[in-house]
Amino acid sequence: MRVVFKKSYDRDIDLHEHWLDRAKIAVLLAVMAALPFLVGNYYLAEAANTLIWALAGMGLMIAVGHTGQVSLGHAAFLAIGAYTDAGLMNAGMPFWIAFPVAGLAAGLFGAVIAIPAVRLSGIYLAIATLAVFVIVEELIIMLEPITGGVGGTMAPSISLMGISFDRYGALANFYWLVLGIVALVTWGYANLMRSPTGRSFLAVRDSEVSARSLGINVTRTKALAFGLSAGVTGLGGALMGHYIGFFNYELFSIFISINLLLVVTIGGLGFIQGAFLGAILITGMPQVIAILRDTVNASTGIDLASLPGIDTMMFSVLLIGFILFEPTGLYGRWLKIRTWFEIFPLARRDMFRRHKTYLKTERMR
Repeated sequence: MRVVFKKSYDRDIDLHEHWLDRAKIAVLLAVMAALPFLVGNYYLAEAANTLIWALAGMGLMIAVGHTGQVSLGHAAFLAIGAYTDAGLMNAGMPFWIAFPVAGLAAGLFGAVIAIPAVRLSGIYLAIATLAVFVIVEELIIMLEPITGGVGGTMAPSISLMGISFDRYGALANFYWLVLGIVALVTWGYANLMRSPTGRSFLAVRDSEVSARSLGINVTRTKALAFGLSAGVTGLGGALMGHYIGFFNYELFSIFISINLLLVVTIGGLGFIQGAFLGAILITGMPQVIAILRDTVNASTGIDLASLPGIDTMMFSVLLIGFILFEPTGLYGRWLKIRTWFEIFPLARRDMFRRHKTYLKTERMR
């Protein structure tokens, strides 16, 4: 077990507990930055896709993991970000302006609909966000002169200071751009959770009654969290549009919202690292399934491709397994393993057993 000797109170609010944490992050960023020199275009494109999903997952994590607001309609904010960014760039606006405006547009839309919606909770809030998704989908079809309607729209190539960041023409540059954006958002997210605003998010998530008793405006806090969640998700949608190149409303289906929910649930609710682990699983699982399908077909002659819905079934089984046996997700499991090794041989078998403890005021929620 590592003992950290603190010489000032500033260490208590430091983003990294000790220098080894900083070294780990630096090494990870260096490896990720060197990835274009280590792998081919196919795996590099998959890595960029994983980073985009992690960015969108961090957006949903703010609402679900750190404020306790269940959402089934975050694909709508992905769509708003993608269409706003593509529309502004098609109108002649450069990427470095269109991209943050896309996130701002998604965030403002999320904050506006959150003002009445956050008064709901649980399944009622989930249904309300699902209704918002349906409304946005219909608006995309109705605003055909702007969005392209059913036919879709093209996301222009990104160019900054004369350097191309095209997804197909300059994949390495596009990957570095996505990596830089994700790293910047992650740094801001981590600092947000150390601020009074972030701590108020956690207080509202754990107990709204206790948060009110501490003087926290619950409605305003939940609306702010939902707006920030929608804004970050909108940034992910803008990058997703450039990654796909040409898209229409069908890209941002209800299944995207469900997959985003899988990202934060399987990765680890309440942990920023969980968004990355969940994104790796969501983007990597189809590749693993495809490899296993080809292996089974080659060795036994059984064509699993003829069975419809097998991918969805495997994801469903995986989700049910995590909910039943590991509610804290992949990152929660890693924390338990790390703690076990840190305190060995003093670890107890029931050390991580869940206890049903509730506040009396929370039992009827």
